[in-house]
Amino acid sequence: MSPSSIQPSTVGIIGGTGLYELPGFESAQWVTVESAFGQPSDQLLVGDYAGHRLVFLPRHGRGHRIPPSEINYRANIESMKRAGVSRIISFSAVGSLREDLEPGTFVLVDQYIDRTFARQKSFFGTGFVAHVSMADPVCATTSNTLSDAAATAGIRASSGGTYVVMEGPQFSSRAESELHRSWSADLIGMTNMPEAKLAREAEICYSTVAMVTDYDCWHDEHEAVSTASVLDVLRENTDHARRLISAAIPAISGLQTPCESGCQRSLEHAIATNPEHRDPEMVNKLSVVAGRVSGNPGWPKSAD
Repeated sequence: MSPSSIQPSTVGIIGGTGLYELPGFESAQWVTVESAFGQPSDQLLVGDYAGHRLVFLPRHGRGHRIPPSEINYRANIESMKRAGVSRIISFSAVGSLREDLEPGTFVLVDQYIDRTFARQKSFFGTGFVAHVSMADPVCATTSNTLSDAAATAGIRASSGGTYVVMEGPQFSSRAESELHRSWSADLIGMTNMPEAKLAREAEICYSTVAMVTDYDCWHDEHEAVSTASVLDVLRENTDHARRLISAAIPAISGLQTPCESGCQRSLEHAIATNPEHRDPEMVNKLSVVAGRVSGNPGWPKSAD
């Protein structure tokens, strides 16, 4: 993909099969975008929606080929950055840990508890160290715009919630489910970490639309979660997700840059390694992610 074919201020959507089959998504083409961190889950589907550039990435690959722990989250986020994406909407299937968040509900997550342990969680490392803030891990500006769009589209969406990210691929035991409930967590899923952390490192605004498919296994009056039951509800949720995307894209594309929530300046005071001690190979590898602050900008630069 060449720089001339990419436009700035692009909205990116990471989600499952079916979301990219959006009515009005025009001139869409599957495009291979190289990453310095290996192969993304799939090609990117790049096109236009209502005059706005839109990029889709199937998180598990087309056909759901890749399990949560084997997703190359770093390549996914970096390839989105290379494609000019400045805001990511993450659509994720989750289990509910609360009675009132019943299957079919959408939740605009604002916090995470990261329980994953087998994934690469940072672009940075020895030779080039950074510590970004994750106190407020989602972009409030994007999430608020999504909330308004959901109301406009008549979609039931709860604002705010804590999402426990487990390693998987197995579902929770009953003891684990009750533990997570004792923490006052609201949702359980397998994919938003380290996705949200990497988006913050890449200075991309990130917001999650969590789509409730089940009650995990804690609820005595509902069957324990199964793949079949999740997929059944997920198919029902897909229509609502498409409607939300249709309502949200024009509004999100029109948000100011740089973002008023500060996401696109997250590396401003995060780099710990002095310039004279930075590993040149690491600096070069991170030219797309961190070029704005390292003095070795790749393409495209972060929004100024």
